[in-house]
Amino acid sequence: MSKWVHAAARLIGAWGLGGALLLAALGVCHAQPRIQTVTSSIQGGSEVVRIELSEPLAALPAGFVVQSPPRIALDFPGVKSDLARNAVELNHGNLRLAHVVQAEDRTRVVLNLNRPTNYRTEIQGRSLLVSLDQVATATQVAMEPARAFADSANESALPLRDIDFRRGVENTGRVVVDLANNQVGVDIRQQGQNLVVEFLRSSLPEGLRRRLDVTDFGTPVQTITAVQTGDRVRLVIEPKGLWEHSAYQSDNQLVVEVRQQKVNADKLTDGPGYRGEKLSLNFQNIDVRSLLQVIADFTNFNIVTSDTVQGSLTLRLKDVPWDQALDIILQAKSLGMKRSGNVLQIAPKEELAAKEKSELEAQAAIRDLEPLRTQSFQLNYTKAAEIALQLSRSGGAATGGTAGSRSLLSARGSVIAEPRTNQLFVSDIPSRLTQIQEMIAKLDVPVRQVLIEARIVEATDTFGKSLGVKLGGADLRGIRGGDAGYSIGSGNRLALGANYDAISATTGASGATSLTSQMVNLPAQGISGTSAATFAISLFSSAANRFLNLEISALEADGKGRVVSSPRVVTADQTKALIEQGTEFPYQQATSSGATSIAFRKAVLKLEVTPQITPEGNIILDLDVNKDSPGTPVEGGMSINTKRVKTQVLVENGGTVVIGGIFELTERENESKVPMLGDIPVLGNLFKQKTRQADKQEMLVFITPKMISDRGAVR
Repeated sequence: MSKWVHAAARLIGAWGLGGALLLAALGVCHAQPRIQTVTSSIQGGSEVVRIELSEPLAALPAGFVVQSPPRIALDFPGVKSDLARNAVELNHGNLRLAHVVQAEDRTRVVLNLNRPTNYRTEIQGRSLLVSLDQVATATQVAMEPARAFADSANESALPLRDIDFRRGVENTGRVVVDLANNQVGVDIRQQGQNLVVEFLRSSLPEGLRRRLDVTDFGTPVQTITAVQTGDRVRLVIEPKGLWEHSAYQSDNQLVVEVRQQKVNADKLTDGPGYRGEKLSLNFQNIDVRSLLQVIADFTNFNIVTSDTVQGSLTLRLKDVPWDQALDIILQAKSLGMKRSGNVLQIAPKEELAAKEKSELEAQAAIRDLEPLRTQSFQLNYTKAAEIALQLSRSGGAATGGTAGSRSLLSARGSVIAEPRTNQLFVSDIPSRLTQIQEMIAKLDVPVRQVLIEARIVEATDTFGKSLGVKLGGADLRGIRGGDAGYSIGSGNRLALGANYDAISATTGASGATSLTSQMVNLPAQGISGTSAATFAISLFSSAANRFLNLEISALEADGKGRVVSSPRVVTADQTKALIEQGTEFPYQQATSSGATSIAFRKAVLKLEVTPQITPEGNIILDLDVNKDSPGTPVEGGMSINTKRVKTQVLVENGGTVVIGGIFELTERENESKVPMLGDIPVLGNLFKQKTRQADKQEMLVFITPKMISDRGAVR
């Protein structure tokens, strides 16, 4: 009796008959709709579920569709349930079972289906009609596979509108997804410690492809990751601790709530996997067989009890799932259980084990006597020899009679691979042939392909500056009949910085020139093969027998360069690919006999990669990128300048990442001068030479992988 019934009883006792009439009047005024029956029928060729209520509904209930397992869930706010049992067997066409669950102020009706389908709802008086769309049967699908495939391929994926996160009451985490329409298929399942929500035939806009960190909200949800996987959008919700979830859809909005599990100290803790309806048992020295009959009446299961099940039991269980209560009873009496449909066979564990052993031995004897059958398998995408290796234990292409426990073949089975027609011929018992056929169907599938494009960018930036000077002079008056009375030595000549032999007293000698009379010779140096520009001044006397030379040379060079190399290659998933281009240079090497031979060394641009596509749609790349160039010639060969990067990286489909880079900066500054004279302020610049040079080199390697199956992957 609920707390409201207790309260009503106390009020009736206090107020008497008048209070009872008042409570009845209040109950009529505030009567809530209650679900009375759930039935199914066929109307117009479609399955229709009729939900009868005590009062008409004010509006259609909100609901959503789950693809795997196929289900339709309808939420009735403010509605109670008068059904004696939560589970209603339908077993009508696509319908299997209806679960009616009441929680607080709303009731949920879950329709279990054989195949996923859409639905329509309609209110007729006090009834709600749920009409299921027709589902193509297996025969229809087998008759028209090409048309079904074409129809599915032509359907465009609908984009999700928004993904949001909110904090609800009692620290619940609410993931709100705005769908394109209310017909989008949704598949919700628990995968490990995460909750995975998949939206079928949907696309994810670029702005929603992200990872949300919602730890600061103080809910069980830690992160939310949205990725595109083929024609599906996968939403991975990562909670922490002990949690439970619920989901409901209202028109175009799907809400997934994740809440912390509550532990009631007054009740036994539910064990893992217990989902049965709760019951209470309180017996003193009850016979075990009678106790099992009580559980059978409660669960509507058929229980077959062995004659060897004996003894009595005293127990008190309150609000315990019936499957957990049954497990406790079986453990207390060392009993075992074997289920077949809705029939439970209960016997001592030793008896069940002995019976199962005898059945297995009988099956093994039948397998040894069962006639062999030979079946051929035509492979389309996989080599027959590779499948034969996986089917056989010893790894041979054709084996027989020695297959071990790790082989799909029986002890009498054999397999032959025919490489010319790419066929497998398997001889084995029929049960093993069925398993082999299922395995081949999973292995012989087209492998996804990946386009990997590498971009190697090499940039150079050089700058150089050089400044130099030449200074010289000569006085030749004594040679060329200069001023009378001018005498230096015996020859009447003076050369400042000139070669003394260049000034000859011999008649007709040309004497010193501007080239032979330099006493400071520090010109600017050439940079990158370019000579320096010069500016010269020469001062002569009127008779040209005295002169002074000054030549200033300067050079400033600035260079920029860029080399872009872009190798690309297409390969299958988890298959190594190699592409290279370059030159092989010969060099001499000594042989074991002492003679010399010619060998070759490559200077190539190379891309070697092995891709691996992850279930989330990302790509793991094992990369080896090499960029060689010829260096300086050496004796017997050529040096090679090598730039290489080898790494493993995870990249999203179509994304670009920098996997490596090298930066070099070389700076040089030289100064040459005449001692002492070059240190004179300002004037010392006529006696020195300055050179400054800076070289920058930078290399970056970019990688972009794309799955070819996606639209626009190859352009």
